[in-house]
Parts: sequence; C-alpha cells; structure tokens
Amino acid sequence: MKHRDRVRVALDHQRPDRCPMQISFTPEFAARLQADMARGEKTLNLSRPIHNPHGGGNTYELERALGVDMLQTSVGWANGYYGAGDEYTDEWGVTWRSAPYETPFGIGHYTEMVRHPLADAGAISRYHAPDPNRPELYRDAQWTLEQFRDEYWITGVTVTTIWEAAWGLRGYERMLTDLVTDPDLAETILDIPFRYHLTAARKLVEMGVDMIWIGDDVGAQHTMLISPRHWRRFLKPRMASFISEIKAINPRVKVAYHSDGNILPIIPELIEIGLDVLNPIQPASMDPAELKRLFGDRLCFWGTIDEQDTLPFGTPQQVRDEVLARLRTIGQGGGLIIGPTHHVQLDTPMENFWAMVETITGTPYAAL
Repeated sequence: MKHRDRVRVALDHQRPDRCPMQISFTPEFAARLQADMARGEKTLNLSRPIHNPHGGGNTYELERALGVDMLQTSVGWANGYYGAGDEYTDEWGVTWRSAPYETPFGIGHYTEMVRHPLADAGAISRYHAPDPNRPELYRDAQWTLEQFRDEYWITGVTVTTIWEAAWGLRGYERMLTDLVTDPDLAETILDIPFRYHLTAARKLVEMGVDMIWIGDDVGAQHTMLISPRHWRRFLKPRMASFISEIKAINPRVKVAYHSDGNILPIIPELIEIGLDVLNPIQPASMDPAELKRLFGDRLCFWGTIDEQDTLPFGTPQQVRDEVLARLRTIGQGGGLIIGPTHHVQLDTPMENFWAMVETITGTPYAAL
C-alpha cells in the first residue's frame, strides 16, 4: 500500500495494511539517527547539515528511510524555533536564545523567547507583520509536492496558528492578562498571526496539500492553560473561520489541530467546527483509549506515543508494549496516525527509538 493511501484509509476510519506512522526529531537527535543508520550501512545523502523538523529545507531522507507515511512542509511563525547562533531575532521581531540541556547522549538545545516586539502596547500601531504572500515562502512546499505527493501524504503546517504566535509577540503573562483586562487589545494582537497563517494555509491548500495542521498549546498537563470560556470567546471563532475557509477551497482537505496537554473540555467543539484529526494525545494528560471511546466515530487521532516518559526513560519492551496497546485501543478499526507526541528528543535511547519504529512497521492490522 502506498504511504498516502495508508493515511487516507486510516482517516476514513478504516483499517489499512498497518497503522500509518509519522515521526519527527530535533536536529540533535536527527544527527544521532543519521550516524546510527550509517553504522548500519544505510547510505544517506543529506544536502543540509541541520535537520529542520518543521520541514524547511528538509530533504526527508531520514523520514523516508524509516518508512513514515506523512511528510510535513511548514510556513509560519513556528519556523523560527530553530535559528542560527546563541541569540537571534526572527522576522516577526521575536528574539530567541539557545538554552542547552544535558542528556546521556550529549548536549541538546532548546530555544526560548527573551524579547517580544509588542511587549509595549504602544508598539502595536507601528508593527508590521511579515508578508505571507512572498513566493519564496512556498518554494519548499512546491518542491515537496512535486517530489513526493504521488507516494506520501503531504501536510501543510501552520501551527502556532493564533494563540502561541500572539503571546510570542506580546509575552505570555501580558497576553493572558490582556484577555481579562483589555480584550480589545487581545483581539487586535490575535488577529495578526490569524490573518498570516490563514493566508498561508489557503495558499498551501491551493497548491495541493492533503492536510493542514493548525493549533496552539492551550492545555497544561492536567487542565487547560486558559479557561474554556476564554477559548470560546477568543480562539474558537477564529478557528471555525479558518477551517471553513480552507475547506471551501477544497472540501476534501483534512484539518489537524495540535494542542499539548489536557483539552478534553473543548474537544466536542473542535469537532463541531470541522476538525478531522487531533494531535498529539499526550497519554499523561488524556487517556487515548477513552478518547477513542468518546469521539472515535467523529474524530481521528495523531500521536499517542509518550515522549515524556516511555520513549526517553522506558525500556525497549515498554516501548513495544505501548505501541501495541495504542494499536489495539485508539487505533482499533483505523482512525490513527501513530507517532511520538513531540519531536523525538536527544535524551531518547536509540534502542527505544528502533523498538517504536520496528513495532509500528512490523505489526499488520490483521495480526492485532
């Protein structure tokens, strides 16, 4: 079965030959993976030394060698997560700083925002967002579609669609405060990334991607970061408009929504506004099997393999057991794209990574 057909069948709530798989990795883990595969005499000809998990400039050689079924191409604010140098300012005016962390396998780096261009409310009237209509923004997407669309499911990524990019511009605490004390100001700031990412998503749909991936982290580990009431006022109408507009261009395009953490209170409303796929289903926050029971007839799922505990700190057998548990529960009857709940981090043992990949690719649905 072709990779793209495997995804299509699963998202039609049917069982393909095996569960479709999607995996991405941080640049540091990608370097480890490349070295590990080379030791196994797998030849890779990577044209770029830095691997971008969001797809910018990515040749997808690592992903294709693993047997993933979905490739991602990204336009938007999230592409600024991986910049050059210890400190850099992205095109939105947000300044980032590299933050190292230690693992048994070396030093990794996160990036943290340290300055926000709209921290001073007076700057808003002078602020000019980047232009989402620049042709160069879509060259990677065009190349990806030309090279791989016949074989792979292509997802256009416009995550950090509204909320995350807005607080990146304003600052997290200020943006939370604005929702309560100055809702008009909050609306103005939220509209900046909303308009940008909607323009990008419309263009990607017109180019022929199979799915658009939107979303914002509005969930903490056990509860929501903002109240459902505030989500309904500020984010739901924009998300509803976003989904409606891109499906008006192509009614067959699928829409995936990302939020880390527990967002159980708003899942029925995401379905109501047209969501097809929910990502990443952190098992420490929401029970994957219970989500299947509650929403599996109306919603598909993407993710579910624990990046917080099992992958970095479990044993290979625990990884295998978790993969099989997901296939037999939330993946029962289709409706699942399986993979880690985040980019695979540098702290993941290679044995655990291969246990995940080999169990997914080596387990046909007929064997479950």
